[in-house]
Amino acid sequence: MDWFTDRHFFLLAVVLYGVSMVYSVFLWRKGFRHDDRVNYLLLLAAFGFHTVAMFKRGFSLQRCPVNNLFEAVMFFTWVITLSYLLVGLLGRFRFIGAFAAPWLFGIGVFALMPSLDPPHGPKPEFAGALGSLHAALIMLAYGAFGLAAVAAVMFLTQQHNLKFHKLRAVLSLLPPIQRLDVVINRVVLVGFVLLTFGLSAGGHLPRPAGVTYWQDSKVLWSAFLWLLYAGLLFSRLKFAFAGRRFALGTIAVFIFMLLTFWGTNLLSALHHS
Repeated sequence: MDWFTDRHFFLLAVVLYGVSMVYSVFLWRKGFRHDDRVNYLLLLAAFGFHTVAMFKRGFSLQRCPVNNLFEAVMFFTWVITLSYLLVGLLGRFRFIGAFAAPWLFGIGVFALMPSLDPPHGPKPEFAGALGSLHAALIMLAYGAFGLAAVAAVMFLTQQHNLKFHKLRAVLSLLPPIQRLDVVINRVVLVGFVLLTFGLSAGGHLPRPAGVTYWQDSKVLWSAFLWLLYAGLLFSRLKFAFAGRRFALGTIAVFIFMLLTFWGTNLLSALHHS
């Protein structure tokens, strides 16, 4: 099956993410009143194809596959899906897939654009175990921020239900609003710690001559992202920036990350192969 490339497997995964997104519409209409296993199984099957695509690309490169935008996005969505599947082992949290599926499908369709996956030339400068650790930590941080944004959407949904549809809020399987607030804070904190270690590891990687790590566009963008999440966490700790404001801030920063990731990666001398 050598003719069936990693892109083909990833395409199958994206198709299943799309099926999950369509099925999620019915879960939204039911108000998450039932522990639905179908959507979980759809995302599990998509994750299977996604994992095969990751491994095929990784084995072909002999390293962690994050050399261009296609590979970075493939890794990014894989981490988010894995995180959901682990959380979804607890039946009462499987509804998160209905919130995550549209994000996974939309990002996956974008990743399949041919221009994001040019033919590989010389091997990138980032090589070795430290480079893979750096990439893994950064991508895991992005995945944590994505899950925090999903939890924030759930928080705002439940808050709206409590304000305007109290019966729906009672019958829904969404966790209590107080628990969602704590979950958002903790997941953002986990992502922040992963991002911190990832940036630190990146500073010790070999670089092309004349390229300064802390002057690279992607590194500066990552440092700015670090400051944004640090500001959110500090504001929550010192200024009671919690509840709706913290949820909106989490969503806003994650949307900023999605909208600016691609451009800074293309401009980066260290990350654009």
